[in-house]
Amino acid sequence: MTFELSPFEVSAALVSAAGVWLTARRSPWCWPVGLVSVIAYAWIFVDAKLYSDTMLQVIFAFLILYGWQRWSRNLDGSGHVRVASLDTRSATRHLAIGTAAALALGYAMHRYTDASLPWLDAALTAFSLVAQWWQARRHAAAWWLWIAVDVIYVGEYVYKSLPVTAVLYAGFVVLAAIGLRAWRRERVVIASECGAG
Repeated sequence: MTFELSPFEVSAALVSAAGVWLTARRSPWCWPVGLVSVIAYAWIFVDAKLYSDTMLQVIFAFLILYGWQRWSRNLDGSGHVRVASLDTRSATRHLAIGTAAALALGYAMHRYTDASLPWLDAALTAFSLVAQWWQARRHAAAWWLWIAVDVIYVGEYVYKSLPVTAVLYAGFVVLAAIGLRAWRRERVVIASECGAG
């Protein structure tokens, strides 16, 4: 396995990291930065024959537009998004949908394409979409799911000789932990303000 450093991949990784960092800070600027990132990564994944990941980037683009619009209506006085809770019933339903989507997409990629790692790629794609949906809807639980999928993505990208992207996703794990901590802290502040009122 040989690794080549692609300037385009490095640039895409930096933009993507900036987008996640802005998300962790609850900044609405995460959305336009994220849009640039997913467009760049769609090209990278086509080249790597990671077709589920390519489709994921296209769907992410639409979810980014949705999240951008949704966040813009839920900003606090400092211009940061307000965090919203996620009930257990909704979380369970979303994870069940993610599991069904992973199986259906995995089968399609395995049966009809020359995709590399069709089942793993499909599962990561499906659960990334659940995490992105939760993020657009301002749920701190999104960060837990991002941590889980990003850890697995690191191994996938090492295997696919995408070292910059593997390092990026390792960084995403760290950023997701930071985001989780910050968003949970925001929930505590909101709860204490509601209790004081």
